[in-house]
Amino acid sequence: MKKSAAFLFLITTLVCLFSGCSKAQEKPQDEKESLMDKNILIVYLSRTKNTKAVATIIHKNVGGSLVELELQNPYPEDYKTIVSQVANENETGFLPPLKTKIENIEKYDVVFIGFPTWGMQLPPPMKSFLKQYNLEGKTVIPFNTNAGYGVGSTFQTVKELCSKSKVLEGFSTKGGIERDGVLFVMEGEKEKQVEVEVQKWLKKIGFMN
Repeated sequence: MKKSAAFLFLITTLVCLFSGCSKAQEKPQDEKESLMDKNILIVYLSRTKNTKAVATIIHKNVGGSLVELELQNPYPEDYKTIVSQVANENETGFLPPLKTKIENIEKYDVVFIGFPTWGMQLPPPMKSFLKQYNLEGKTVIPFNTNAGYGVGSTFQTVKELCSKSKVLEGFSTKGGIERDGVLFVMEGEKEKQVEVEVQKWLKKIGFMN
């Protein structure tokens, strides 16, 4: 009788253990599904079209609304002039006014924000966006293109400006080098390669199966 009771207890324990494992395995999938059911906004700033290319790839894979940030007073075309202007904006804290208007931003649950690295910092227009719109309680996901020098302080600034949002792991890739006159490079084989990288990242953060 004691042996039967012990055996029954053992079987019950094993069933509970396997059931618990099964639920633990299912949970990440449930989280992925819930993330993919959210209303998604993809906002990007792109001077040389590389960030636009990455934004388009993300949009192709996750859907949602795709919006380009435009300024009331566009930056000059000359590279040295824009570098000087942006350096002054960063130093003074000036936030350039946006021409772009996003209606009903409260309806979005997830906001992807894309930008190049300018002077190793977050571009002032993106700072304007993050300070103008309330993203509290939303999931914010940064993505970046740069000339090979990396993200600088951009992702950290996003976290600071979105302190009441859930900021997920960002994505970064090398784009053009405007300083050297190399503008748009995200095409052909490079675009295909970046799309594979973006898909791996989206899977990692739970937006693709």
